[in-house]
Amino acid sequence: MSEIPACPECNSTYTYEDRDMYVCPECGHEWPQSGEVDDDAILIKDANGALLSDGDKVTVIKDLKIKGSSQVIKIGTKALVRRIFDKKDHELDCKVDGIGEMMVTAKFVKKQSA
Repeated sequence: MSEIPACPECNSTYTYEDRDMYVCPECGHEWPQSGEVDDDAILIKDANGALLSDGDKVTVIKDLKIKGSSQVIKIGTKALVRRIFDKKDHELDCKVDGIGEMMVTAKFVKKQSA
């Protein structure tokens, strides 16, 4: 049996395997089992906990008001994730159908199945 490494974030020894990832129950950090850990990788999850990456197609799960406008992004509107940023909110730079380019918070979208 292979030894499970300690968490690279908090050095906890209580890590465990979950599919192809290692998980730390103390700090919640997840990292891949295979290959090197990419410290520059930005891990952003959608409302269902699925990891998002550049180029993913997402669906809005809640009506969202657009700041400074009377427009609303309706539930079910589709968007394409152009880039992901490591920010406090508005992590996703998206092209929203019928609206255009804008920043969206990841907790208000869900990843579309392939």
